[in-house]
Amino acid sequence: MSGPLAFGDWMKSVQSAMEHALDVFLPAAEAAPVRLHKAMRYAVLDGGKRVRPLLVFAAGDLFGAEASTLSRAAAAVEMIHAYSLVHDDMPCMDDDALRRGKPTVHVEFDEATALLVGDALQSQAFQVLSEGESLDDPQRKLEMVRLLARAAGAGGMCGGQAIDLASVGMTLALAELERMHQLKTGALLRASVLLGALAGKRLEAAESDALEAYAKAVGLAFQVVDDVLDATADSATLGKTAGKDAADNKPTYVSILGLAESQALAEKLRQDAHRALMPFGDKARRLREIADLVVQRKA
Repeated sequence: MSGPLAFGDWMKSVQSAMEHALDVFLPAAEAAPVRLHKAMRYAVLDGGKRVRPLLVFAAGDLFGAEASTLSRAAAAVEMIHAYSLVHDDMPCMDDDALRRGKPTVHVEFDEATALLVGDALQSQAFQVLSEGESLDDPQRKLEMVRLLARAAGAGGMCGGQAIDLASVGMTLALAELERMHQLKTGALLRASVLLGALAGKRLEAAESDALEAYAKAVGLAFQVVDDVLDATADSATLGKTAGKDAADNKPTYVSILGLAESQALAEKLRQDAHRALMPFGDKARRLREIADLVVQRKA
């Protein structure tokens, strides 16, 4: 009898399943308005590591969630993430020309289309999450919708982006930088973990606390490593413009702590994530492996 899939094989299976799910859940390219729908698909399909869907599926595995429910939750999170990247890359924000190894949406299409792509993807995410009949608990489904809305809004991702834009050229204390990234990056990663878990069951307080601690550590580690890679990797490796944070005079973990201390912090956060999962034993192995992936990635 064969054992569980190796992490690399499991990751590829989830990424492949997500590509199919996103293809189904996005509007067809030939449906009117064609240009908008083509741009939405351009922004979402064929790119990215799908870290958020991986977290959804890993947490769902922990609590026995159905694959169909996880697919909807993961697709919704990925659409929110993709919309944020489209808007983040626009000239009024970070003004970047490269994302996931290809021209950004406003470069490939135009600025007005990019703006509409973000708006439409946000709406599509909530449509996908709220539809489907695999989850027969309406209160839990409503909780999942509320969770994603809070993570994406002013008290989460959008609020973090606003702080980020206001911080250009400023010197932030470490606690201020951490707060910014808990919102900008961490909120959606946290939502991914909790959405996957809620797809399986209503959480007990101790389960929720453990997952919260894990998600906080992974969310911060993700941003610390992003800052390290922005300072050390090239654009071809990253699939986006390297060194842009320094060029734009943005505060980062590397600019505040230095490279070596930032790398040490990422490793500490990885260990914190592992420690938070101890109550779940080996059943949380996929979440542990994702924490390793987040910290040890090279792009």
